[in-house]
Amino acid sequence: MNKLSFILIITIMISVISCNSKEGNYKEVHYQAISGNDTAVIALKISDKRFYGRYEISYYKFGKDSGDVRGDIKGDTLRGDFHYISNGGSWKRIPLALLKKDNKLIQGSGIIGTYMSLPCFLPGTLTYKDPKFVFEEKK
Repeated sequence: MNKLSFILIITIMISVISCNSKEGNYKEVHYQAISGNDTAVIALKISDKRFYGRYEISYYKFGKDSGDVRGDIKGDTLRGDFHYISNGGSWKRIPLALLKKDNKLIQGSGIIGTYMSLPCFLPGTLTYKDPKFVFEEKK
């Protein structure tokens, strides 16, 4: 077997293995939360280890924040970031933490800092008590 044939076989094997990987199997789920007069909707594609999707917060009489979410899943916690345009202004990026409990997502809050130019919650400040939004799955 020559070198070119060997490289071709290895490339095909890697492609087949990666296409059959469970990481590529995403389930789509839609959630909605209401807090006072504000409403938030989040549409997620979730695998065993990752998530991504769209998130929109509508503020009563003040406009909306709309953009993309993405991140990692560890146990019952989804942690990532929300990259959005605020009220039609400039792009912003903030950390996002969601705790999955009883088929609901509880949005966490904390003090925001940066690590390697990425937004994150400062250690020890993330809490799920008194959440702004508790998302319920929409069927």
